[in-house]
Amino acid sequence: MIGYILIVVILLPQSLAHPGFFTSIGQMTDLIHTEKDLVTSLKDYIKAEEDKLEQIKKWAEKLDRLTSTATKDPEGFVGHPVNAFKLMKRLNTEWSELENLVLKDMSDGFISNLTIQRQYFPNDEDQVGAAKALLRLQDTYNLDTDTISKGNLPGVKHKSFLTVEDCFELGKVAYTEADYYHTELWMEQALRQLDEGEVSAIDKVSVLDYLSYAVYQQGDLDKALLLTKKLLELDPEHQRANGNLKYFEYIMAKEKDDNKSASDDQSDQKTTPKKKGVAVDYLPERQKYEMLCRGEGIKMTPRRQKKLFCRYHDGNRNPKFILAPAKQEDEWDKPRIIRFHDIISDAEIEIVKDLAKPRLRRATISNPITGDLETVHYRISKSAWLSGYENPVVSRINMRIQDLTGLDVSTAEELQMSDVSAGGATVFPEVGASVWPKKGTAVFWYNLFASGEGDYSTRHAACPVLVGNKWVSNKWLHERGQEFRRPCTLSELE
Repeated sequence: MIGYILIVVILLPQSLAHPGFFTSIGQMTDLIHTEKDLVTSLKDYIKAEEDKLEQIKKWAEKLDRLTSTATKDPEGFVGHPVNAFKLMKRLNTEWSELENLVLKDMSDGFISNLTIQRQYFPNDEDQVGAAKALLRLQDTYNLDTDTISKGNLPGVKHKSFLTVEDCFELGKVAYTEADYYHTELWMEQALRQLDEGEVSAIDKVSVLDYLSYAVYQQGDLDKALLLTKKLLELDPEHQRANGNLKYFEYIMAKEKDDNKSASDDQSDQKTTPKKKGVAVDYLPERQKYEMLCRGEGIKMTPRRQKKLFCRYHDGNRNPKFILAPAKQEDEWDKPRIIRFHDIISDAEIEIVKDLAKPRLRRATISNPITGDLETVHYRISKSAWLSGYENPVVSRINMRIQDLTGLDVSTAEELQMSDVSAGGATVFPEVGASVWPKKGTAVFWYNLFASGEGDYSTRHAACPVLVGNKWVSNKWLHERGQEFRRPCTLSELE
């Protein structure tokens, strides 16, 4: 049974998506270098084409001058024996050389490179996954579509904008998932940008087609009818819109008759739209989780806050920390969550990342029915397992964990290194706590009481990273082997 956990949170604040690229910021950076290589190859191809055209252009200019002179007095021109010889030579040899130059394919190098690199490209799953991740950020951090589209996110270093095509694509992804709430939001954003004059290959008819149906699916029949009429003003022959118009009018007339039959007082009652704003994958705890991710709803009173301290920790007189004690900070009181500062160096971080990166694989869960390990849509991190014998740095970190916690790591699991695309703060919904990542620090808590009973107040979840990325290293220490280091008490809940 897993007993205790220590998390080394390593945050690398930088701005920001084989299947599964969208789950790993670390592997997305490889795509940046791949694309840069392709751009260099493309520029080489363009230069080769320009050089080829320059040669053809010079040849054409030379012949233009020559033929202009020759056509003024053809007999006199070919009467010169040198001109006669050169005319035969040009038509027999040089024009063939020019033909070969024109037919020469300068794209071979670029196409060859593109073909090689394409095997490492993201696929449809990655594109859809990246879109869903953006929608999740929108919900978690209460962001409106205009803020995201204009790139006005906190702490961004490389501002980026969404085009009409981008907004339309996000709306289509939501539509495919029957998420009509987000479909409406992003199709309205696309329409708004078109109204503002943005030039796009996407037209208003296509946007209104999706938008009107998404609105109808959410129960707002009046708005759906209005949008359908607006579509037909732009394209009176639109087959689906004409069909929808008749259907919407029929439904409205039928509901009006039903209401009139039910009560004369409600004869003018309009269709009541369904409540909007709740995501299709809404869970009861989600609201609390998202509030904590935003730093809202944290249940720490000033009186309790005064009991949280920072101190120097010597690991119970551990010789390694007597002269250089570790910096320890209380993050929460019940359950007790503490943070150790500056316990892993930048050099160690890079070594652990280099070891983990090539091994990162999509995190899995055990299917409760089959027992098989499988990926699920709600767990999108990637993980790698590192053993102490593989590298002295990993071994050194493991011993540092033992010295800091006073627990035996001999029965612990391997160091788990995760590149987490969905992990800003770590939140504890049961107690209303949020713990924010800081580079080079370790956060520690017990998820079992000393008796071995589970402490459900330590149930936790990671929040999506809004801007930047977070590498986190987990170390799970098992209950067995700690009998004398953390003896049980007479109470089950202590």
